[in-house]
Amino acid sequence: MAVARKPVVEVRRSQRRRRTVSAYRDGERVVVLIPDQFSRAEESEWVDRMLARLAAREGRFARSDAELLARACRLIGLYLSDHGSVAEPASVRWVTNQNGRWGSCTPADRTIRISHRIQDMPDWVIDYVLLHELAHLIVPSHNATFWSLVARYPKAERARGYLEGVAATAGI
Repeated sequence: MAVARKPVVEVRRSQRRRRTVSAYRDGERVVVLIPDQFSRAEESEWVDRMLARLAAREGRFARSDAELLARACRLIGLYLSDHGSVAEPASVRWVTNQNGRWGSCTPADRTIRISHRIQDMPDWVIDYVLLHELAHLIVPSHNATFWSLVARYPKAERARGYLEGVAATAGI
């Protein structure tokens, strides 16, 4: 049985902050912003409360491999149905070992892997990355035929721009 470990917490006190408390993840740690006048007991209470809120929010947005496969099947029906079973993957899953690409496809065994880094991105961006990888099951290269399949997705250019912006900001 896996035991969930408590994240490293950094508390930042602010003299300008009067009543509000907020928290966010910064890599592996959680930063909690509180008013400077809070007592140690109030600080402890708010840290626990904010950790619970973050966990609940992240739980709502967690996306499973099964949901990713269902999304892929929906996209096949909408944009690649004329290619029949050729576009159907053997598996679609989230992975944590892709830091230089958004997704990958191995046409030989019909597997698709999607980087966990896009889980919190808008649905239309996730759909674009999935459709891109599904198109590789039909056309393994990035030739004109491949790009014409990807272009069937109405938000393809918008999603590419979004991903380029994220990559530029992150220095990828």
